[in-house]
Amino acid sequence: MYKTLKEVTQTAEELNMTIGAFNAHNLEMMPEMIRAAKEMGSPIIIQTSIDTAKYIGYPVVVAVARALADNEMVDVVLHLDHAKDFDEIKAAIDAGYSSVMFDGSALPFKENIAKTKAVVSYAHNRGVSVEGEIGTIGGTEEGISVPLDEEMYTQPGDAVQFVKETGVDALAVAIGTNHGQFKSKTDVKIPLLRSIHEKVAIPLVVHGGTGVKEEDYPELINNGIRKFNVGTELLVGWTQEAIDCFGATEVNKSLRHNIIPANMKVKETVKHKIGLFMNLAEPMNVGRTPDE
Repeated sequence: MYKTLKEVTQTAEELNMTIGAFNAHNLEMMPEMIRAAKEMGSPIIIQTSIDTAKYIGYPVVVAVARALADNEMVDVVLHLDHAKDFDEIKAAIDAGYSSVMFDGSALPFKENIAKTKAVVSYAHNRGVSVEGEIGTIGGTEEGISVPLDEEMYTQPGDAVQFVKETGVDALAVAIGTNHGQFKSKTDVKIPLLRSIHEKVAIPLVVHGGTGVKEEDYPELINNGIRKFNVGTELLVGWTQEAIDCFGATEVNKSLRHNIIPANMKVKETVKHKIGLFMNLAEPMNVGRTPDE
C-alpha cells in the first residue's frame, strides 16, 4: 500500500523499530529496494532529492512507487528529501508524493518555524506528511558541504517549541551525524538524543545514517528514532558494482546485464539494514507507557 510517513512511523512506534529511508538515485534502484522490504516484512521509505525527482520526473517517480507498492504488497512511502524550495515541494505534493521534508535548518529559528508551518499547512490539507529539521547535520549532500560543530546540535528546548508551533509529523535531529560519510563512523550523541526524546513525542529522524555505527542502532531506536536515512552507502555500492561490470563487458552487451548486479547490490544492503532496523532483540515500546 502507498502510505504516508505518519502512518509508517506510527507502526514503528508501536513495534519499537525504525523505518529505513533509502535514497533512490535513479529509477533502476527502486524495484529491488521495495522487493527487499517485501522480503523482510517491513515498510520502506523511498527518498529522492529534488535533483533526482526532476531528472526522472515527479509524476514518473510517483507512478512507479505506487505501482510497486500495490504489486509487491508493501507499505511504501515516497518522500522528498531536504527540500528548501517551496515551488519544488508543491510540485512533489501535487504530483502525489506522500511525504516531504522542508529543510529550514540553515535559517534563523523563527524563520524556520514560519516556513515549516506554511509547508505543513499545504501538505496536511492534501493528506501529505511533513518532516522538519532543527540543528545542522554536517557533511556533504548533493554537492553542498556543511561543517559541523557542537553549537549546531539540536537543543531539546528548541525541539519542543519547533514541534509545538509547526505541527510537523517527524523531526530530523542533529546529534553528530554527517551526510556523505562512508569511510569512517561517527560517535552519535546518545545522551542528547535521549534528552530530546524525553521532551518530544513525535517520531525522530537520523540523517547521515551511512556514517552511524551499527552497534548504536538499538540505542537510537530505543530513544525515538523512527526514520533512519541511508543514502551514501547505496550510492557507493551501486556505483562500484556498475564500474566493475561495465569495465569487464563488451560494448554491445545489453545494459541490463551490467545494471542488474548493481541493483542487487543495493537490495542486499537494504535487506541488511532493515534487519537491523527491526530491532528484534529489544522489547516493544521501550521507555513509553501506553498513555504517552
